[in-house]
Amino acid sequence: MYAETGIIRKIIEQAGDTWAVVGLSTNERRAAFGVAEVLRRHGKRVVPVHPKAETVHGEKGYASLAEIPFPVDVVDVFVNSDLAGGVADEAVAIGAKAVWFQLDVVDEEAYERTRAAGLDMVMDRCPAIELKSLG
Repeated sequence: MYAETGIIRKIIEQAGDTWAVVGLSTNERRAAFGVAEVLRRHGKRVVPVHPKAETVHGEKGYASLAEIPFPVDVVDVFVNSDLAGGVADEAVAIGAKAVWFQLDVVDEEAYERTRAAGLDMVMDRCPAIELKSLG
């Protein structure tokens, strides 16, 4: 229900190429770093969103979604489930087209709010894995 193949394909192939990755830092041991690199290799512009606002993979970072001065298509969320709902609400507020909660990030109420606002959403999946399965 929270990760329909059609929605996954739509987000990856049609939602747009600017992905804000919330929780992305320069720490190469974190999953967000590797997933961001996979997204980049598949033609996505990856915008880091992290309290430290670090430059990652050559892209300037921002402390919050609201600080990004250009449109964001997809918000990819690497924060824990307790914080993820607030990030989804921010994604709605900035006019993103889709929200993607990473593996083990689940907030059913946030899912319902985000879908009700008209955004596509996936929970508890990884786009790097899905990109491989989509070919």
